[in-house]
Amino acid sequence: MAVKLKTVVTYRAQATCPTHARTEIPVRDLNVVIDEPAERGGTNMGPTPTEAAMTALIACTNVIGHKNAHRLGVDLGTITIDANCQFDRRGVLMEEEIDVPFPAITLTVNCDTSASQDALDLVGTETAKYCAIAKLFQAAGTDLTVNWVKVT
Repeated sequence: MAVKLKTVVTYRAQATCPTHARTEIPVRDLNVVIDEPAERGGTNMGPTPTEAAMTALIACTNVIGHKNAHRLGVDLGTITIDANCQFDRRGVLMEEEIDVPFPAITLTVNCDTSASQDALDLVGTETAKYCAIAKLFQAAGTDLTVNWVKVT
């Protein structure tokens, strides 16, 4: 008898907030720390919440990109991901409410690979369908561009 996996699961977390700037969130057997830099009253023990959002997008692109590449039989080779993120700070500075805090993000996924550019484009198209964090940004109104680039 085959085991059917749940398609919707519930994540739960209980964070502690030892200071106004630092949040500690246990995830699995890890302790994730989100913090502010010292110049903003933090202890600089981790990324800020907005930096964590951007890094989550980069990491999701990496993970889902590799899953799709494997499924499609494409060897990505060695990859690096460059991010260019516009962030409207007026909201976090409490100046005014901002509907789209990240107006535009461009990721460039550089693949040092023997795969063709067409194959990389296909991986990119498929990754856009399944990257949960990219979907969040797009649903929030961010102009998200992800370029898959063959480098030699």
